[in-house]
Amino acid sequence: MTDEAYRALRRERKANESFTETILRLTQRTGRISDCFGTWKMSKEEEKSIMKELSEGWERAKGRIRNEMS
Repeated sequence: MTDEAYRALRRERKANESFTETILRLTQRTGRISDCFGTWKMSKEEEKSIMKELSEGWERAKGRIRNEMS
């Protein structure tokens, strides 16, 4: 997750709401986060790159959340 994405998620978060609850609240409107972005044909390389970036971002976000909770 980029810093920009983290700040956007933090802005959407309501008082006393966890980041997980925020994501679930925002995505329950459509049911799937991918529905928010439409679809496009991507290569396997693009998919690998996106999945790697998402994985790294989630690890950074989990670290930030752990720091906020302590």
